[in-house]
Amino acid sequence: MAKRHYTIYCDESAKKGRYYSNFYGGALVRAEDRQSIEDLLYAKKDELNISGEMKWTKITKNYSEKYIEFIRLYFEFVKSGRIKIRIMFTHNYKRAKNLTDEQRKKQYFLLYYQMLKHSFGLAYSNPNLLDRIYITTLLDQIPDTNEKVEEFKEYISKIGNTAQFRGKGVFFIHDQIADVDSKKHSIMQGLDIILGSVNFRLNDHHKDRPPGSRTRSKRTIAKEKVYKEINRQIRVIYPNFNVGVSTGTTTESDRWKHRYRHWCFLPAEFEIDNDAVKPR
Repeated sequence: MAKRHYTIYCDESAKKGRYYSNFYGGALVRAEDRQSIEDLLYAKKDELNISGEMKWTKITKNYSEKYIEFIRLYFEFVKSGRIKIRIMFTHNYKRAKNLTDEQRKKQYFLLYYQMLKHSFGLAYSNPNLLDRIYITTLLDQIPDTNEKVEEFKEYISKIGNTAQFRGKGVFFIHDQIADVDSKKHSIMQGLDIILGSVNFRLNDHHKDRPPGSRTRSKRTIAKEKVYKEINRQIRVIYPNFNVGVSTGTTTESDRWKHRYRHWCFLPAEFEIDNDAVKPR
């Protein structure tokens, strides 16, 4: 039986936004591709004379063109399927209700778990059951107690035992679930830029103006330029892509096969919040 090894880099952003909240992202690569992609991305950063960490929050007018060049290279890996990107978020318009106190306390981890379990379609990655698939999970540093983080890692490691995965030959390896420093991982930095750009656009931050000003700041304009390039790159893969809805499928296996997908997570029970609707 053949073995396949994948690494999933994970990131999160904006627990609460104006219209959309709970942004989570994942970038999946084959283990054997991981270092070569990292090397090429680091080489691009050197070429652009960027020595520090690249993050959505660090984009300025002077650096916007450099971020655009970096993201163009990043999407070459996405287009070729060497990196698969998944972005998950919730719409405030459909607000979860009837949550228990325990669910509210663990909402951050529960949503992270849903993203890892479902967004990549890993349950469809081994249709002939000929392989054993092993997942390394690298999480951006989690702002919580060691006890809660360890509990979360335990949940992740048991995904392969759930009904949806049982017998599918997919395993999240417990000792390969780690929180890491994104400064050391360019694949994770590219994911941060994409995730931040989606939050930026869906929550209308491209319209933001400083208090008392009639015009937008140079930084907001710079970020919009980077977002537009990201959107253009996505639409090379999927023309007319809609960033605010779940990406459609023709068959369930598309959840695995697609190179780039969005998932607007819908809670099992929800109530309508009309205040969360964007003004026309």
